[in-house]
Amino acid sequence: MPANMARHSVRTGDAAAHAAPSELRPFLQSLQATLFDIDFEHESDIETVRKSSVDEWLKQTTIRNLQERHRERRKPCVAQLERLQEQMQARAA
Repeated sequence: MPANMARHSVRTGDAAAHAAPSELRPFLQSLQATLFDIDFEHESDIETVRKSSVDEWLKQTTIRNLQERHRERRKPCVAQLERLQEQMQARAA
């Protein structure tokens, strides 16, 4: 895991489950920052591959692998965001 990812990692556990919407803002901001870092790193990696001088078939294979890795890295953050959104909607009702 890259160092920049570790600094933004947040778990939404009991603290978030009992927090008021204003208290959830730091969780949301941290998750958004993590997603930004993941996306930025992914785009940078893709650009590096595209600019490389390797054969096109290897570029395409590498890009497919990077895309799968990108999806897998985003999954936990997206799931946490969905849980936070549900919690916020439940409190608003």
